[in-house]
Amino acid sequence: MSTRYQAELAQLRENELFRHTKTWRREGNLLYDVKGKRYHDFSSNDYLGLSQHPTLIAAAQEAMAQYGVGSAGSRLISGTTPAHEECEATIAQYKETESAVLFATGMMAAHGSIKALFGKGDTIILDKLSHACLIDAARECGARIRVFPHNDLNKLEALLRSESEKLSKAGQLLVVVESVYSMDGDLCPLAEIVALKEQYGAMLLLDEAHGLGVLGLKGMGLAEELGLQSEIDLQMGTLGKAAGGAGGYIACSSLLRDMIVNRGRSLIFTTAPPPCQAAVATRALHLIASQEGRELRDKLVSNRYLFGKLTKQEVPSAISPFIVGENARALETSFRLQEAGFYAPAVRYPTVAKGAARLRITLSAIQEEVVIQELCALLT
Repeated sequence: MSTRYQAELAQLRENELFRHTKTWRREGNLLYDVKGKRYHDFSSNDYLGLSQHPTLIAAAQEAMAQYGVGSAGSRLISGTTPAHEECEATIAQYKETESAVLFATGMMAAHGSIKALFGKGDTIILDKLSHACLIDAARECGARIRVFPHNDLNKLEALLRSESEKLSKAGQLLVVVESVYSMDGDLCPLAEIVALKEQYGAMLLLDEAHGLGVLGLKGMGLAEELGLQSEIDLQMGTLGKAAGGAGGYIACSSLLRDMIVNRGRSLIFTTAPPPCQAAVATRALHLIASQEGRELRDKLVSNRYLFGKLTKQEVPSAISPFIVGENARALETSFRLQEAGFYAPAVRYPTVAKGAARLRITLSAIQEEVVIQELCALLT
């Protein structure tokens, strides 16, 4: 057995695909490694800089003083506290839905919802660049899987037309897309997708993992920005990126929530998230929707514009890929930036397609303009 794993790891090293964890200490937008060397961070998903915001730290401390450090039970036994219920109500309020379900992570939200609501006899149509958690959940639920080329509306419509004709009366069609794609930073054509799903009687799951906090007047994502929240059947997101904490959610109707609560194995068969995690998420959502949140988004937009101007590319979100192609070159470029005090790690297959290795550069509201200028000078 050990020989097999050694051989697999050796193959990963040979192909420049071996990965390992790194230990960091964070101060604002600065990272410090174990030797104390400082790096400007262009890697994290902390788009508004909320992970160390004093308001969220206070929310965690207050919740721990009130509830302790853990939930001590699963959601359906004794693990649901007023903090969890308040968080779910807040998500539903800002997402303009009847209800919401809080999960420990975004991946658990994907698995808990898709597997609870879809299965044999249903068809799930996914964008080719959908996140691994969405792909895995769709595969494991037992539904028929179809994939359309990234953002290709013509192919999506063709699949909706053909698959709707094959479904039984009890069968359900689901379209799965992301508002902001995590490796390319581009947006889905949401208005057109909503029109298509309604035309063919499909349901729509929209993952706003990288849209929450970044897009929309209140920072609730692309659906809010386009006034389409009421048209989305399942609004999924994470509370561990722009919201600064941890967790995942599904915002939906009360009917779908009841199904998820009764059938969602990643909700039922695990300890509930700590109450302090829920309390931090609630406070973060209010902050994102506040005047301070709008000011942080304005600063993020300014930083996106500056980066795009200096690198001569459009930057519609907080994510900007710097594609170099080969794995070795991506690693070399990342190392060169680290030597200069900038952290933007290489992203390689299977996270992205073969031959599309890149630096995934993320922008934040708390990055200084001069630092962005210095990074762009190294890239161009």
